[in-house]
Amino acid sequence: MALHGLKVIEFAGLAPAPFCGMILRDHGASVIRVDKPFTMGELDTLARGKQSVVVDFKKPASTSILSRLCSKADVLIDPFRPGVMERFKLGPSELCKLNPKLIYARLTGFGQDGPFSKMAGHDINYIAISGVLSALGGKKPQHPINLMGDFAGGGLICALGICLALLDRHQSGKGQVIDTNMVNLI
Repeated sequence: MALHGLKVIEFAGLAPAPFCGMILRDHGASVIRVDKPFTMGELDTLARGKQSVVVDFKKPASTSILSRLCSKADVLIDPFRPGVMERFKLGPSELCKLNPKLIYARLTGFGQDGPFSKMAGHDINYIAISGVLSALGGKKPQHPINLMGDFAGGGLICALGICLALLDRHQSGKGQVIDTNMVNLI
């Protein structure tokens, strides 16, 4: 398996991030999913083959636990809106200093800045704003569940970005931050 031996930390989120983690896991990576307390992560079909650790972000010790976990990881998948990981002292500036080889993958709906960056989004929003929805079926467009924005535009592109960053790290010895989003309206 191409990614055998790589350790991925995936923070639990909606469809794009778990799909990205599943792709990496399906290609041999060891994926540890960070779940919040009282979630039903084991029922998520995108969690197949992943290990899970439950961390309560409201507890002060959580930052220390997660920092130690990320210090030995190859990849981190951040599914949150801009600023969330920084509030927990787990942003790229902290973790990439702790682990210079870390590939820190940010996966958002609308990017890190811009007019919609702080807004929640859904697949239908992403494909409508991008113009893809209007191309899906004549006078009455058909919504293709969340295959276009969340899976193809988000999770799959993020997995590709991670693989390219890993290839670059193989040559440079350095990690990097990648930023994947479904629709960036700068």
